[in-house]
Amino acid sequence: MRRGAGIIAAGALFAATTLAQQKDGVVQWGIQRRQPPPETYTRVRKRASTFEEIITNEEARGGYFATCRLGTPGQDLTLQLDTGSSDIWVPDPTAKVCSKSGTEGCALGTFNPDRSSTFKVVGQGDFDINYVDGSSSKGDYFTDVFQIGGATLQNMTMGLGVNTDIAYGLVGVGYALNEAIVGTTQSTASVYPNLPVNMVKEKLINTVAYSLWLNDLDSSSGNILFGGIDTQKYKGDLTRINILPTTQGLYTSFAVAMTSLIAVSPSGQDTLTSKAFPMPVVLDSGTTLSYLPTDLALQVWKEVGALYSPEFELAVLPCDMQNSEGYFSFGFGGPSGPQINVSMDELVLDLTSGRAPVFNTGPYKGMDACEFGIQNFSSAPYLLGDTFLRSAYVVYDLVNNQVGLAATDFNSTESNIVPFPSLSAHIPSATIAPDQSQATIRPSVTTPAYAASAGFTDSAGVNGSENAACGLPPALGAAQLSVVGLTMVFAMLGSGMFSL
Repeated sequence: MRRGAGIIAAGALFAATTLAQQKDGVVQWGIQRRQPPPETYTRVRKRASTFEEIITNEEARGGYFATCRLGTPGQDLTLQLDTGSSDIWVPDPTAKVCSKSGTEGCALGTFNPDRSSTFKVVGQGDFDINYVDGSSSKGDYFTDVFQIGGATLQNMTMGLGVNTDIAYGLVGVGYALNEAIVGTTQSTASVYPNLPVNMVKEKLINTVAYSLWLNDLDSSSGNILFGGIDTQKYKGDLTRINILPTTQGLYTSFAVAMTSLIAVSPSGQDTLTSKAFPMPVVLDSGTTLSYLPTDLALQVWKEVGALYSPEFELAVLPCDMQNSEGYFSFGFGGPSGPQINVSMDELVLDLTSGRAPVFNTGPYKGMDACEFGIQNFSSAPYLLGDTFLRSAYVVYDLVNNQVGLAATDFNSTESNIVPFPSLSAHIPSATIAPDQSQATIRPSVTTPAYAASAGFTDSAGVNGSENAACGLPPALGAAQLSVVGLTMVFAMLGSGMFSL
């Protein structure tokens, strides 16, 4: 699992009110936006056999977070939602990271087992999870009461992070076979009912499935709806594609076949190619950016005029590029599969929570620098994180091993929730992508004409771009899969390429 990046940057956060309303089987918490202190940000709603959790866009922390309640009496914690992992885990108040000098500590909450009368250790020392960015959390597995989105589970298995360098916990909602305990024991017999599975066992929802609507980059919140879809949160057709199993035939991650990428702008369009097509990509809400193979990422960077920065170890570009009229169309499941368009205003992100660094040299001298939402990675599986997922309405069906994709209806204020009627039911209102057998066809690799390149920068009012990546990046590996946080950004400014 690749955990979201940028975890040490600070910024404006959102807080939840405690006022709850119930009407027609719906439980809703209102949210309000406020500046620090950095606390919680949630609204929940219950309807029929679905549970919806409103999740907030914590851009500075690199992910989407939901407020949960653990124990008896309940203790509130704000946890990151992660489709790329499968365990719920929470930091223990004795963890060193929670009292580390010079940080905000575990401001999103800790869980004190001594304060819960229903806490029970079920695996002493067995919780051990490691993330690709080098962070980790270790401790005990325990069971206790867990509440999220109006749903209460009496004996939820979770991890207690006693030795952790991560200052907040996670709610992993992936396949149970991806639980940390399975990797530790190397045995599928160690699987326990994780959150979506347990919701079915407790008859809270009808099947192991949920839909994700992250909304746009500027929005404070989105939602995850367990057990159903909301037909008012997407536009056009909802199309089902198959999830890819491992070579052993097991399902452990939400990997799907990405089969095309097209760059489109007012000056033209280009079909981008890669020797990795058709490529497995994981739809992972726990990753802030998106990571494509290097040969494909270089083409994308050239289209938008992004420059690879050795100082930041990522591609950067002028912040004004968020105004570009260009977009990228991602295709899945073969030539007739769903296509998701991702516009530049979803792909240009701040490098810091304060003043932006400024280009000191090169074609963008004097312009504010931002990070680009598409970066490179050295090997499969590749990742489509939040910079992609905001533009897609995604339904994760863990029973039929399928994903439903449609274009996001940004900032929709309407709602029409449709539950899955049964355990084996397919995604409501979704049609299967035809010709998925063609998703295995390897296309020829060609050099694009870059007909769209000028339109990306011209429509953003960016002048002087060389429309080429500045230097070649290294073959980035797992240890480098992270965005430079605020502290490191200031350390890098001394290199001379950027200034504040």
